[in-house]
Amino acid sequence: MELISCVKCGKLFNHVSGPRVCQQCNKALEEKFMEVKQYVREHPNIDMRTLSKECEVSPKQIQRWVREDRLVFSADSPIGIPCERCGTPIKSGRYCESCKNGMQRGLEEAAGINKPAKQEAPKKKAPESDKMRFLG
Repeated sequence: MELISCVKCGKLFNHVSGPRVCQQCNKALEEKFMEVKQYVREHPNIDMRTLSKECEVSPKQIQRWVREDRLVFSADSPIGIPCERCGTPIKSGRYCESCKNGMQRGLEEAAGINKPAKQEAPKKKAPESDKMRFLG
């Protein structure tokens, strides 16, 4: 446990883990999250700028909730954030499906999972001239 100052209000508090905000600011942030979530349910086709303005939350905070998979937008929503790997617009999480699958395949290959068995090449028959001969 360490004593740090809240990034929102500057108040000193004991930090164990998680966001570097005090309990009061964290509670206010959670209330704001519930407000944003409800607003998105009522207005499914809202854009990021309007959502940020109406709910008085920074677009950066909204993106953080989306990256944490706490806030998910429908497929027809104009709100999207870029995939952290390729930049493709996504509706939740950190990576698009293509990047997730690519990373999964790479990890499986590195771990040797689902790797096809290595087939040995058929042995070549030695030509007659390479055989051992005995002199009698």
